Amino acid sequence: MYEYAIIAREHLDMAKQNTSHLLMIRPIAFEMNAETALDNHYQQEVDGLSDAKAQTQALEEFDNFVIKLRQVGVNVIVVEDTPNSKTPDSIFPNNWISMHGNGTVVLYPMFAPNRRKERRMDVLDILKDNGFRVDAILDLSPAENDGRILEGTGSLVLDHENSVAYACLSHRTNVDELANWAKLTDYKTVSFHALQDVEGELLPIYHTNVMMSVGQEIAIVCADCIKDETERNLVIDSLKEAGKEIVLISEDQKSSFAGNMLQVVNDKDEHILVMSTQAFESLSTEQIETIEKTNRILHSSLETIETLGGGSARCMMAEVFLPEF
Repeated sequence: MYEYAIIAREHLDMAKQNTSHLLMIRPIAFEMNAETALDNHYQQEVDGLSDAKAQTQALEEFDNFVIKLRQVGVNVIVVEDTPNSKTPDSIFPNNWISMHGNGTVVLYPMFAPNRRKERRMDVLDILKDNGFRVDAILDLSPAENDGRILEGTGSLVLDHENSVAYACLSHRTNVDELANWAKLTDYKTVSFHALQDVEGELLPIYHTNVMMSVGQEIAIVCADCIKDETERNLVIDSLKEAGKEIVLISEDQKSSFAGNMLQVVNDKDEHILVMSTQAFESLSTEQIETIEKTNRILHSSLETIETLGGGSARCMMAEVFLPEF
């Protein structure tokens, strides 16, 4: 168990919505994770694709993505996955760690047992070596032993500036652990149920960040997934109250990972909305024009990672809000 620290919310994120610093984990043995496929219905097997070929393709997609981010002035700290770790989803670090402006690192309880091995204290040393300060660790991971799962910024889509966390409830987002997190961080939560059609059956969407994204001035939302009208209005009204321009995406666009975007800033303080090429190509001309009023769009092909991993661009980027030395 890691050191436990109660954090003071008024300094948690210093009211910054975006960062220009990202942590990304370079995969060593990427493959389809059978443990997460139990409730991640975005994962799909590819006939004839060996694990070795999947790793090769995923690594190429990862490296090209990092190059594109760095080319536009985003600072990416790349950490190699550990050899022989058997962590096929390590490429998605945002689920086990979040890093905040007051120097606090939060560690989260994970659903799949093999994903729990992704938590690595040496990553904090690497962050320190890159000039970032870690003052406290809030370790929520023991809750996983009781089935109270809360998978970081997969479960939580954060409006940092307004201290609001959006969360669709599922096996990966436990209502009691969400309440515990909110109490410790003094965030307001907007929780709801989001469903998707899986072979004719409506099932919970496993992570909030596949159906919505919140930036400083814009929000991308698949409101059609929120079947309860009261809950849907709660989400929309909260975003409007925060002054967000809402871009509504369809359920088909959501299935192309159009909700799995992240707004970052570069070294010139320009807003960049990061997404996969599949997500970008699903957008309409009108949606692109709305986004480009306040953001530069960056997209990269992540086909193998999306198909086998069931996650996309946002899942691969863990934001580093930590103060610098």
